[in-house]
Amino acid sequence: MQNFARTMMVLMVSLSLGACSMFGGGDKGEEMGPRTTAIGVNGYLWQAALDTLSFMPFDQVEPSGGVITTHWHSTADAPDERVKLTVRFMSKELRSDGVKVSVVRQERTDGNWLTVPVQAATALQIEESILERARQLRLAVSN
Repeated sequence: MQNFARTMMVLMVSLSLGACSMFGGGDKGEEMGPRTTAIGVNGYLWQAALDTLSFMPFDQVEPSGGVITTHWHSTADAPDERVKLTVRFMSKELRSDGVKVSVVRQERTDGNWLTVPVQAATALQIEESILERARQLRLAVSN
């Protein structure tokens, strides 16, 4: 059932993003993406966030509310550590302040998960990765 829901989500986002080109574009250098999209957020930022976080399972994907939340994720290298991300879309334009990432990190101690501090640069690095991917998507469309 989870695979079906994820497939439907990808299909919905793909179809929505396909419609985004009718809202923006042109040869204006100042235009950095659709200001209004069928999904309620900047299509480039939205797709970039999905691409960047695709290795993590999604918990909440809400384009109309501008939020993506992941399930807890841990790796085989660190099974006693897990992270959960929330991405909020702050602008309908492709801007450096258009996306905000929150990271929660937990470690397992004596069988209990305890929230531990996250390095300040972690959220910023994820935001930068999303922005870089959005720029790549934007350039691919304009070429």
